[in-house]
Amino acid sequence: MSPYKVLVDDNYDYADEERRYQYGVFPTAEAAIAACKGIVDSNLNGFMKPGMTASELYDAYTGYGDDPFIVGLNADDELVRFSAWDYAKERSRLVASQRKV
Repeated sequence: MSPYKVLVDDNYDYADEERRYQYGVFPTAEAAIAACKGIVDSNLNGFMKPGMTASELYDAYTGYGDDPFIVGLNADDELVRFSAWDYAKERSRLVASQRKV
Protein backbone atom coordinates (compact mmCIF):
# COMPACT_ATOMS: atom_id res chain seq x y z
CA MET A 1 0.00 0.00 0.00
CA SER A 2 1.20 3.47 -0.87
CA PRO A 3 0.67 6.45 1.41
CA TYR A 4 -1.68 9.26 0.43
CA LYS A 5 -1.18 12.93 1.12
CA VAL A 6 -4.03 15.25 2.04
CA LEU A 7 -3.56 18.81 0.85
CA VAL A 8 -5.92 21.67 1.65
CA ASP A 9 -6.82 24.67 -0.45
CA ASP A 10 -8.74 27.69 0.79
CA ASN A 11 -12.10 28.18 -0.94
CA TYR A 12 -11.86 31.95 -0.40
CA ASP A 13 -8.52 32.19 -2.25
CA TYR A 14 -8.97 29.08 -4.35
CA ALA A 15 -6.48 29.99 -7.07
CA ASP A 16 -3.76 30.97 -4.59
CA GLU A 17 -1.52 27.90 -4.26
CA GLU A 18 0.59 29.76 -1.69
CA ARG A 19 -2.27 29.32 0.78
CA ARG A 20 -2.28 25.54 0.22
CA TYR A 21 -1.02 23.42 3.10
CA GLN A 22 -0.36 19.77 3.78
CA TYR A 23 -2.71 18.30 6.37
CA GLY A 24 -1.01 14.93 6.65
CA VAL A 25 0.08 11.66 5.06
CA PHE A 26 -2.09 8.58 5.53
CA PRO A 27 -1.33 4.89 4.97
CA THR A 28 -4.47 4.15 2.96
CA ALA A 29 -6.89 5.93 0.67
CA GLU A 30 -9.67 5.21 3.16
CA ALA A 31 -7.76 6.95 5.96
CA ALA A 32 -7.09 9.95 3.71
CA ILE A 33 -10.79 10.17 2.79
CA ALA A 34 -11.74 10.00 6.48
CA ALA A 35 -9.33 12.88 7.18
CA CYS A 36 -10.86 14.96 4.38
CA LYS A 37 -14.36 14.30 5.68
CA GLY A 38 -13.25 15.36 9.16
CA ILE A 39 -11.95 18.67 7.80
CA VAL A 40 -15.21 19.38 5.98
CA ASP A 41 -17.33 18.33 8.98
CA SER A 42 -15.32 20.62 11.26
CA ASN A 43 -15.81 23.53 8.84
CA LEU A 44 -19.55 22.95 8.57
CA ASN A 45 -19.97 22.75 12.33
CA GLY A 46 -18.00 25.97 12.69
CA PHE A 47 -20.03 27.83 10.08
CA MET A 48 -23.43 26.63 11.32
CA LYS A 49 -25.51 29.34 12.97
CA PRO A 50 -29.02 29.03 14.49
CA GLY A 51 -31.70 29.11 11.82
CA MET A 52 -29.24 28.63 8.96
CA THR A 53 -30.55 26.59 6.03
CA ALA A 54 -28.59 23.81 4.36
CA SER A 55 -28.14 26.03 1.32
CA GLU A 56 -26.76 28.90 3.41
CA LEU A 57 -24.41 26.54 5.20
CA TYR A 58 -23.16 25.09 1.93
CA ASP A 59 -22.65 28.59 0.53
CA ALA A 60 -20.60 29.53 3.60
CA TYR A 61 -18.45 26.44 3.13
CA THR A 62 -17.85 26.93 -0.59
CA GLY A 63 -17.08 30.59 -0.02
CA TYR A 64 -14.79 30.36 2.99
CA GLY A 65 -14.09 26.75 3.97
CA ASP A 66 -11.14 24.44 3.59
CA ASP A 67 -11.10 22.32 0.43
CA PRO A 68 -9.14 19.11 1.12
CA PHE A 69 -8.02 16.79 -1.64
CA ILE A 70 -5.91 13.65 -1.92
CA VAL A 71 -2.80 12.86 -3.93
CA GLY A 72 -0.91 9.60 -4.12
CA LEU A 73 2.77 9.78 -3.31
CA ASN A 74 3.81 7.33 -6.03
CA ALA A 75 3.35 7.90 -9.75
CA ASP A 76 1.53 4.59 -10.20
CA ASP A 77 -0.97 5.21 -7.36
CA GLU A 78 -4.64 4.90 -8.20
CA LEU A 79 -6.47 8.23 -8.28
CA VAL A 80 -8.53 8.71 -5.12
CA ARG A 81 -11.79 10.39 -5.96
CA PHE A 82 -13.06 12.66 -3.21
CA SER A 83 -14.97 15.88 -3.76
CA ALA A 84 -15.09 18.07 -0.67
CA TRP A 85 -17.83 20.16 -2.27
CA ASP A 86 -20.02 17.11 -3.00
CA TYR A 87 -19.48 15.82 0.52
CA ALA A 88 -20.20 19.27 2.00
CA LYS A 89 -23.47 19.53 0.06
CA GLU A 90 -24.63 16.18 1.45
CA ARG A 91 -23.49 16.96 4.99
CA SER A 92 -24.94 20.49 4.96
CA ARG A 93 -28.42 19.00 4.73
CA LEU A 94 -27.75 16.72 7.68
CA VAL A 95 -26.06 19.35 9.88
CA ALA A 96 -28.76 21.95 9.20
CA SER A 97 -31.57 19.49 9.90
CA GLN A 98 -29.99 18.33 13.17
CA ARG A 99 -29.52 21.88 14.45
CA LYS A 100 -33.18 22.82 13.88
CA VAL A 101 -34.36 20.41 16.53
